[in-house]
Amino acid sequence: MDMNHPLRAHPLTPGLAGAEDVAARPAVRWSAVYLGLRDAILTHALVPGTKLPEDELGDVYSVSRTIVRSALQALAHDRLVTLEPNRGAFVAKPTKLEAREVFEARALIEPKVAGLAAEMAKPADIALLRHHLDEEHEALHAGRDGDAVVLSGRFHVAIAEIAAQSILTDFVRGLCSRSSLIIALYWRRRDAICESHAHLALVDAMEKNSPKDATELMTSHLVDLLSGLDLSDRPAEPKRLADILKRA
Repeated sequence: MDMNHPLRAHPLTPGLAGAEDVAARPAVRWSAVYLGLRDAILTHALVPGTKLPEDELGDVYSVSRTIVRSALQALAHDRLVTLEPNRGAFVAKPTKLEAREVFEARALIEPKVAGLAAEMAKPADIALLRHHLDEEHEALHAGRDGDAVVLSGRFHVAIAEIAAQSILTDFVRGLCSRSSLIIALYWRRRDAICESHAHLALVDAMEKNSPKDATELMTSHLVDLLSGLDLSDRPAEPKRLADILKRA
């Protein structure tokens, strides 16, 4: 897929490791660790609260602890990992209050973004969104819930990119990443991932270039998504890091 495609994943983009670009090479090395951990977190293979020991991760990825530490720092910047003094790194575990605040922020930003996207959407944008919906539906029907969560987040980011609002897109991207962790912790309905009809209705509104409909649909969609969450802790089954990451 074209890396400029609005529906692409949003990996960390390392510097170009050309012959004279020595400084970029460490980034290329730790970005593999970053991407592996990020995908495992966003697909819920690594659940919130999981400890991420540097030595064990170094063994899994066959890299030094220094490289692992760089990847963990980047994940902490993305709010996917928390670094605790004298305790180490853990997959971020949003509190109930943080969960509500994330969805309140999304409710403030994304309806506006959806309206802007509806005004600007071109036929090519709609075609890309519909292709994305096909991938999302395939993941849901195959029972790949973690992948469906990631695809759902990318759908919301794609709408922001169609709106051509780079700052708002960054906000949406960060909020969707944090939403994935919240869903991993607190979902009580399988359709809390993102209902198929909600995304389909949004695409239909954008195809009609109807900002009013897109705004209202996004608002109701986020309200329904929040209602599908049970903001109470649930225990996670402990698993070996190496086994999780080899399957992710």
